[in-house]
Amino acid sequence: MERPGPSGVTGSEASGPDPQLAVTMGFTGFGKKARTFDLEAMFEQTRRTAVERSRKTLEAREKEEEMNREKELRRQSEDLEPTSSGSNVARDCSKSSSRDTSSSESEASSESSGDELIGPPLPLKMAEEPVNHMEEDILGPLPPPLGEDVEEDDDDDDDDDSEEEENPVQKIPDSHEITLKHGTKTVSALGLDPSGARLVTGGYDYDVKFWDFAGMDASFKAFRSLQPCECHQIKSLQYSNTGDMILVVSGSSQAKVIDRDGFEVMECIKGDQYIVDMANTKGHTAMLHTGSWHPKIKGEFMTCSNDATVRTWEVENPKKQKSVFKPRTMQGKKVIPTTCTYSRDGNLIAAACQNGSIQIWDRNLTVHPKFHYKQAHDPGTDTSCVTFSYDGNVLASRGGDDTLKLWDIRQFNKPLFSASGLPTMFPMTDCCFSPDDKLIVTGTSVQRGCGSGKLVFFERRTFQRVYEIDITDASVVRCLWHPKLNQIMVGTGNGLAKVYYDPNKSQRGAKLCVVKTQRKAKQAETLTQDYIITPHALPMFREPRQRSTRKQLEKDRLDPLKSHKPEPPVAGPGRGGRVGTHGGTLSSYIVKNIALDKTDDSNPREAILRHAKAAEDNPYWVSPAYSKTQPKTMFAQVESDDEEAKNEPEWKKRKI
Repeated sequence: MERPGPSGVTGSEASGPDPQLAVTMGFTGFGKKARTFDLEAMFEQTRRTAVERSRKTLEAREKEEEMNREKELRRQSEDLEPTSSGSNVARDCSKSSSRDTSSSESEASSESSGDELIGPPLPLKMAEEPVNHMEEDILGPLPPPLGEDVEEDDDDDDDDDSEEEENPVQKIPDSHEITLKHGTKTVSALGLDPSGARLVTGGYDYDVKFWDFAGMDASFKAFRSLQPCECHQIKSLQYSNTGDMILVVSGSSQAKVIDRDGFEVMECIKGDQYIVDMANTKGHTAMLHTGSWHPKIKGEFMTCSNDATVRTWEVENPKKQKSVFKPRTMQGKKVIPTTCTYSRDGNLIAAACQNGSIQIWDRNLTVHPKFHYKQAHDPGTDTSCVTFSYDGNVLASRGGDDTLKLWDIRQFNKPLFSASGLPTMFPMTDCCFSPDDKLIVTGTSVQRGCGSGKLVFFERRTFQRVYEIDITDASVVRCLWHPKLNQIMVGTGNGLAKVYYDPNKSQRGAKLCVVKTQRKAKQAETLTQDYIITPHALPMFREPRQRSTRKQLEKDRLDPLKSHKPEPPVAGPGRGGRVGTHGGTLSSYIVKNIALDKTDDSNPREAILRHAKAAEDNPYWVSPAYSKTQPKTMFAQVESDDEEAKNEPEWKKRKI
């Protein structure tokens, strides 16, 4: 008798599944044991595998380091071998000494570590020095034993660096250029986003055009053109520090902010021009000059205007400015700022005024300027640009007195350098620093047909005129040197925007579009009319074939309707049933017909009764309709004067 198990199942039942139960449950695998897993064994196996892999990796790394060390020793021994042909005795002595030394070293090393060196013997100087076993733990190639070669290499590097420092002209990317056709009028504004992907241009023709370097081909066409300020000239365009918004400053009193695709984001409010104190108005009341984004704070920008104020704004609050700066002369009178900019850290605001002064404020203190130089440029001239260097210590100003000056804001009492002979005829001629802060760039203006405008480069350290580029036969108004692309954008007075670049020194930008071939026009756009040719259709459904123009004209000449000559205009009283013209104006027609006598002296009653007899004999129009209802027509008899006197009453006669 079988003893039941702990669960009450006999041995025969536990040995195999019940076939009846399997049929009832619907699957055949019923009754099998579940698989068990030993987690501790799995973890131990994983740990051993990881340790084994780490050991192999470490051994391979040590072997590679040993091979590198041997190669370095072999290279050093080859470098230290004598090149001059000396005496055989000295050579033999050196060889024997090197052999002895190497053998002694090998014996010592074999006794100490049990390993033998592989490769050529050590040089004499290294053999004489004691071996430091701690150096074996150092990874990487060994330093050279002699410092002469290192010093020579350092000297060569210093010479190369000094040559590059002495000649910054070599870094100017002007080997290649592309020309973007903005229009026919002056390109007065340029803007490039921080990444260098899109360029935006504005001009005196009120247009703002967008150029995408990655999307353009060799045709160099703008992908969007708009007029954000209607009939106002564009004076300044600048991308924000995030690249998602563009500040548009025009000749109106309201600046605008648009996004990357040209849609309006905000428009500044216009102030009340009848208020004397400009600090109490909510916006500008006169024409704008320029504007600038804050380099650090997102959404903050600045504008200056003819209302003698510099105002800061926030994109989120277009209904009122954030703060107002009021430039003043030394006597406290109003003065108009012509240009303004932020410092590189955004803590200072600089503005140049019409009286020739340059005033710099702390951004948080609007009352008095921190620096004020009253005769930076000639009074009465419009200083067109002020810009800070990348290190933030130097300020460059482009004056309307044909000068370019450099200032140190730490000692703002006199200019560091000044360059003259740079003619300018535009109130927005600007200047900029190179990305390495070693060069300063500005443009020159020329009269039409009197030469070519130039892009002039000055070295910042000595302020020497080191280089210049002939741009075109018109003035150079705008210039922009992008630090990431290392490309120079130039706006000219004849409606062109040029981009200068170097394939080796520049990045992306114009290099992306010059390699693309110009797209061919689609064939569907060139065809004026499409014909469906069905050669197996019936003749009545076939379309007529195109014939030549000459045959069609000959056929039209034979057609009397198409070849009929139009009748000439009638000159005179008129003939052939056509009335002659009386002139082209109403007054001539009136004068023509004013003398005609159109008065009719005939009696209208007699004219009507003239046809009474015929109407009575042949009633055709009116009488038949009223034949039954209309009474007989009776006309009053007209009496003469004698008859009237006879029939007059008796009392009238007595009175008379």
